[in-house]
Amino acid sequence: MNGLRVYTDVKSLPDAYCVYPTFYSRRADGPLYRWRYQTELGKWLVSRIAANDFASSDLVQARWYGVPDELKSSLSEHYLE
Repeated sequence: MNGLRVYTDVKSLPDAYCVYPTFYSRRADGPLYRWRYQTELGKWLVSRIAANDFASSDLVQARWYGVPDELKSSLSEHYLE
Protein backbone atom coordinates (compact mmCIF):
# COMPACT_ATOMS: atom_id res chain seq x y z
CA MET A 1 0.00 0.00 0.00
CA ASN A 2 2.49 2.58 -1.23
CA GLY A 3 1.73 6.15 -0.31
CA LEU A 4 -1.04 5.27 2.16
CA ARG A 5 -1.45 7.63 5.09
CA VAL A 6 -3.80 6.96 7.99
CA TYR A 7 -5.00 9.72 10.29
CA THR A 8 -7.17 10.18 13.34
CA ASP A 9 -9.30 13.12 14.27
CA VAL A 10 -7.87 14.76 17.38
CA LYS A 11 -11.43 15.46 18.54
CA SER A 12 -12.74 11.95 17.82
CA LEU A 13 -13.45 9.77 20.83
CA PRO A 14 -15.18 6.40 21.00
CA ASP A 15 -18.90 6.59 21.75
CA ALA A 16 -21.77 4.18 22.31
CA TYR A 17 -21.93 3.30 18.60
CA CYS A 18 -18.22 3.29 17.83
CA VAL A 19 -15.73 1.16 19.74
CA TYR A 20 -12.80 2.95 18.09
CA PRO A 21 -12.15 6.56 17.21
CA THR A 22 -12.74 7.65 13.63
CA PHE A 23 -9.85 7.06 11.24
CA TYR A 24 -9.16 8.66 7.86
CA SER A 25 -7.06 7.38 4.97
CA ARG A 26 -5.59 8.82 1.83
CA ARG A 27 -3.29 7.36 -0.76
CA ALA A 28 -0.92 9.75 -2.53
CA ASP A 29 -3.09 12.66 -3.73
CA GLY A 30 -6.23 10.55 -3.97
CA PRO A 31 -9.55 11.03 -2.22
CA LEU A 32 -9.94 11.10 1.53
CA TYR A 33 -11.93 8.33 3.24
CA ARG A 34 -13.49 8.19 6.70
CA TRP A 35 -13.50 4.86 8.57
CA ARG A 36 -15.85 4.18 11.50
CA TYR A 37 -16.33 0.89 13.28
CA GLN A 38 -20.01 0.10 13.77
CA THR A 39 -20.49 -2.28 16.70
CA GLU A 40 -24.03 -3.12 15.59
CA LEU A 41 -22.71 -4.43 12.27
CA GLY A 42 -19.38 -5.66 13.57
CA LYS A 43 -17.37 -4.09 10.77
CA TRP A 44 -15.60 -0.97 9.56
CA LEU A 45 -17.69 1.32 7.38
CA VAL A 46 -16.00 3.61 4.89
CA SER A 47 -17.23 6.76 3.20
CA ARG A 48 -15.53 9.11 0.79
CA ILE A 49 -15.46 12.69 2.05
CA ALA A 50 -14.49 16.06 0.68
CA ALA A 51 -11.18 17.29 2.05
CA ASN A 52 -12.63 20.75 2.60
CA ASP A 53 -15.30 19.43 5.01
CA PHE A 54 -12.94 19.95 7.94
CA ALA A 55 -9.69 21.67 8.84
CA SER A 56 -6.59 19.62 8.09
CA SER A 57 -5.24 20.73 11.47
CA ASP A 58 -7.90 18.49 13.05
CA LEU A 59 -6.11 15.40 11.72
CA VAL A 60 -2.98 13.78 13.10
CA GLN A 61 -1.14 10.93 11.47
CA ALA A 62 -1.93 7.64 13.18
CA ARG A 63 0.84 5.29 14.19
CA TRP A 64 0.50 2.00 12.33
CA TYR A 65 0.66 -0.05 15.54
CA GLY A 66 -2.26 2.01 16.85
CA VAL A 67 -4.49 1.09 13.90
CA PRO A 68 -6.79 -1.83 14.83
CA ASP A 69 -6.05 -5.10 13.01
CA GLU A 70 -9.59 -5.25 11.61
CA LEU A 71 -9.11 -1.82 10.07
CA LYS A 72 -5.75 -2.84 8.59
CA SER A 73 -7.54 -5.71 6.85
CA SER A 74 -10.27 -3.39 5.56
CA LEU A 75 -7.65 -0.93 4.31
CA SER A 76 -5.86 -3.74 2.45
CA GLU A 77 -9.09 -4.76 0.73
CA HIS A 78 -9.99 -1.16 -0.08
CA TYR A 79 -6.60 -0.22 -1.54
CA LEU A 80 -5.92 -3.18 -3.80
CA GLU A 81 -2.69 -2.73 -5.77
